[in-house]
Amino acid sequence: MFTPVIMAGGSGSRLWPLSRQSSPKQFLDLDGSGSSLLQKTLTRLKGLNHAAPLIVSNDSYRFMVAEQLRQANIEPFATVLEPCSRNTAPAIALAALHLLQQGNDTIMLVLAADHHFTRPQELHQAINQGLPLAEQGKLVTFGIKPTRAETGYGYIMTGATLGESAFNISAFAEKPDLATAQAYLESGQHLWNSGMFMLRASAFLHELERHEPELLNHCKAAMASGTQDPDFIRPNSELFSLCPDNSIDYAVMEKTDNACVVAMDAGWSDIGSWQSLWEVSERDDNDNVALGDTFLHETRNSLIHAHHRHVATIGLDNHIVVETKDAVLVAHKDDAQKVKEVVQHLKANQRSEYSNHSHVIRPWGDFDTIDEGHRYQVKRITVQPGQQLSLQLHYHRAEHWIVVSGTAQVVCGDEEKVLAENQSTYIPVGVKHRLSNPGRIPLEVIEVQSGHYLGEDDIVRFTDIYGRCPGDA
Repeated sequence: MFTPVIMAGGSGSRLWPLSRQSSPKQFLDLDGSGSSLLQKTLTRLKGLNHAAPLIVSNDSYRFMVAEQLRQANIEPFATVLEPCSRNTAPAIALAALHLLQQGNDTIMLVLAADHHFTRPQELHQAINQGLPLAEQGKLVTFGIKPTRAETGYGYIMTGATLGESAFNISAFAEKPDLATAQAYLESGQHLWNSGMFMLRASAFLHELERHEPELLNHCKAAMASGTQDPDFIRPNSELFSLCPDNSIDYAVMEKTDNACVVAMDAGWSDIGSWQSLWEVSERDDNDNVALGDTFLHETRNSLIHAHHRHVATIGLDNHIVVETKDAVLVAHKDDAQKVKEVVQHLKANQRSEYSNHSHVIRPWGDFDTIDEGHRYQVKRITVQPGQQLSLQLHYHRAEHWIVVSGTAQVVCGDEEKVLAENQSTYIPVGVKHRLSNPGRIPLEVIEVQSGHYLGEDDIVRFTDIYGRCPGDA
């Protein structure tokens, strides 16, 4: 048996405008199946003998992780929240330390939350081949048999054979130029570095102590001084920030003499761009990938995603069109990697499209920005049964609430009242207030904000059942 350790803290933006800083790709349903990449990563392991998963994510994503696990009916062993990003070596160290603190020196299967496999049965076979090697104390990584001369991945050069599809590691190689990648492909000795690992918790920490003792000591100190509640493990922020930013490859795998690689051909992709999503998606007779309300006329070899409006294309070949509520991307597939230049532009100009969607998940439910203009903003708020917003006030805005469906329990100053469908109330500037759903169905409210500043940071919290600080989302 092994414990899946899922790395779900990344903030990639190469799938903008769908992926944003506040909602990266691991939490997105990219193919319209109804499941996110994180959920698919967990359910993909069904049929293997494994324990409850341990999730390592960023503190900013804690409620998205919890909600997606709830939707998938998965109870995690633990969810460890990184206070800041320090790459994979510290993240895996936190997971290993927590497992050992619980007396569980298990084999960890370390997986990224945002990878895709078209042949999961081949993944299962590779995991079963790696497990006995990890039980012997080996640090196992998984290499992908290359199908093309790829310059976007690192490579692993195989050495002596250890068994079926398992090899010692001769060398790791950085992302190559095209000529070198072609030579790697032709050699038959090189595999793509997938970033997946299988290793015993104590064995990994032993190697980390040998090769990166400072990093390990900072992780130990952060865990020892951290906090824990029924939902999350929170390492000490100040101590964890002292950790070097280091990947498991650089920190351990390239230095140890106890590593090996299992080769597999499982239709793997890291979904690193819209081009790669097109490559792994089911296509129509014209090699198009279409999602949503679309009409494609004389269009070929293209990916068209429509999320809020009807999208029609005429005469496109080898293009990407992605429509969201607040942004549209149109690009040639060959330029898919240049999306990062758009993201850099948005970030430099402090555009909201860099970080947030109009639809935002909260621990109590969600809200969607319907309209906004000078001194006003309109939102549709959904509060799940039994949930409540924090007791809070705003210094710069007033709010009007209109109940569309469900039952609202409203605190406004010293007054508390219950509102039914089609009833409304007014929250003046500077008055403490709270919205709760005491009912059994979702509460839907239209909120109209008015004032000279409408930012989400104009919130002063007094009590909050989710443990959020005043500046938290």
